[in-house]
Amino acid sequence: MNTPNLQIALDNSSLDDALRTIKEAGSIVDIVEAGTILCLAEGMQAVKCLRALYPDKIVVADTKCADAGATVAKNCKDAGADWMTVICSATIATMKAAMKEIDELQVELYGDWTYEQAQQWLDAGISQVVYHQSRDALLAGETWGEKDLIKVKKLVDMGFKVSVTGGLKLETIKLFKGIDVYTFIAGRSITGTEDPAQAAKDFQDEIRRIWG
Repeated sequence: MNTPNLQIALDNSSLDDALRTIKEAGSIVDIVEAGTILCLAEGMQAVKCLRALYPDKIVVADTKCADAGATVAKNCKDAGADWMTVICSATIATMKAAMKEIDELQVELYGDWTYEQAQQWLDAGISQVVYHQSRDALLAGETWGEKDLIKVKKLVDMGFKVSVTGGLKLETIKLFKGIDVYTFIAGRSITGTEDPAQAAKDFQDEIRRIWG
């Protein structure tokens, strides 16, 4: 079982705010992400800046693309992204079109997706999914629990590299002990702290403590 990656999600509403955070924590995390909010606010300029700052790290454009897969993926790739995301409700055709233009495609799991759909993604050559607790669900009072762990385990057993995100806190990480999580994606638990560098280090230390 590999040690999971740590990914920072930059869902700032301005590029200036995002860059202030990433300059503190970027050297500590494994993967840097231009979050959906940042992509919508600042476009591909955000991805270009992250690539310029971190030429040796994986850069993700969290577009949650639903259509025009090839065009969106080419824009992301041209800006310097290694990976991009598509929403799980996108058609297989959209996903396949995007795959031709980007190094890796991640399917974002929201709403009522099924394992039958997931098998279709695998059959299409997609190896990564992102398992979510949505921001709105968390604000409504939902928490991480056994129902989530069961789904993550099933996706791993199917053959996916599974990233986990959505209101992750340091104490959440231990819930996934024994599961081959590919990446933990943390946003506000790093970016919203007074010391993002220390917060990122605490996450890395906890991941390494559990997965060794």
